[in-house]
Amino acid sequence: MRFDGRKAGRVRMDHRQPVNLMGSDGTWRRSCVLLDVSQTGAKVEVEGTLDVLQAKEFFMVLSSMGLAFRRCELVWIDGTTAGLHFVTAGGKKKPASAPATATRNSAESK
Repeated sequence: MRFDGRKAGRVRMDHRQPVNLMGSDGTWRRSCVLLDVSQTGAKVEVEGTLDVLQAKEFFMVLSSMGLAFRRCELVWIDGTTAGLHFVTAGGKKKPASAPATATRNSAESK
């Protein structure tokens, strides 16, 4: 049973996992530590100023080469900690039951 009201389970990082937040236009970058992550979002500890996080969307860059990233939007800020929501391709939140519905619909059409 979940007591925090979250729909997606979170994975807490045992070791400091460095990531970067980067503006979608590439004009800014902030070093961060990934504290926890789920299918729908993440919690990070940001180094430096947080004023740039007020942008509508930005990227969380997971690799040093920039090849692994997630498009994000800010949900909350508490001191140097920020909560991020991962934006899906359509720009809408993906319903948690989408895979089950797709499987059910394909089974019904057979």
